Amino acid sequence: MTFPKLKFFTEIQKAQRILLAGAGGGFDIYCGLPLYFDLLEMGKEVYLANLSFADLHSSDAKSISDFAVEVKATTRGKESYFPELHLVRWLAGQGYKTSLYAFDTTGVKPLQDNYQTLIKLLNLDTIILIDGGTDSLMRGDEADLGTPQEDAASIAAVHFLEAPVSKILVCLGFGVDTHHGVSHFEVLQAVADLTRSSDYLGAWSLTPDMQSVERYREAFQYATQKMPTHPSIVSASVLDGIYGEFGDFHRTERTRGSELFINPLMGLYWTFNLTGIAKRNLYLEQIRNTQTYWELRSSIEVFRANHQGIKSWKGIPL
Repeated sequence: MTFPKLKFFTEIQKAQRILLAGAGGGFDIYCGLPLYFDLLEMGKEVYLANLSFADLHSSDAKSISDFAVEVKATTRGKESYFPELHLVRWLAGQGYKTSLYAFDTTGVKPLQDNYQTLIKLLNLDTIILIDGGTDSLMRGDEADLGTPQEDAASIAAVHFLEAPVSKILVCLGFGVDTHHGVSHFEVLQAVADLTRSSDYLGAWSLTPDMQSVERYREAFQYATQKMPTHPSIVSASVLDGIYGEFGDFHRTERTRGSELFINPLMGLYWTFNLTGIAKRNLYLEQIRNTQTYWELRSSIEVFRANHQGIKSWKGIPL
């Protein structure tokens, strides 16, 4: 018997030199680690990047552009918050000799320049954006967009690239954006829309028996030990869901006082054609030429203030 392949794996089979990039900042690149290890096992050349909230330019990381640096295991910087540095150090300790390209938090145009630089530097044929959560699927008229700025900037920066590279978005952490007001009714509606446009590439579960998942957990635990005051709520929730916790379970003190719903759906990888995500977005053209983060944020706020069709919040009727 031959088992059918998800469209994602059919698409990725053609890829050889892949950039795996955290779209939303912070720990998003950690959500891509199971995929990173699996792609390496497939024989792909995989490079890492992340939109960063760290103080990159107080480090001695090598600049590759005005708004991006290459972080290596030997880089020195403010270790109290530097997820990218701790990740490459953990990888080095496991025998993975890699660096990570960290991007400043900016508007779309500088971020697009960063991606264009890496396409030339690394001879890329594929870019996979990783979102920790699913608010990247919001198109702009939902009741709440979660934290859209970084995700939207990453999507726009990659979508408007003129280079002939394949562009994919992967989400991990269905349900974690409830904390930021996202309606997962709208998330599922987005998946339905993208299914109709043939841009949904399928989903699969991460399970505790997978070696790539265990490596993800070990990397996350290492970073948490190094940055005990800045644990990732998203990765903590995702890993708790994968390893069988359920309901109002709190891994970190950061979530105390709120009600969580840790559940198995948090361990699903959802994959999409990035072009479909971009075409569905209602405000991507408005942010396309932004230079700074504040210009980006202001453009989204202006769109929301002037848009007449903002929906009412609706929960999943289950």
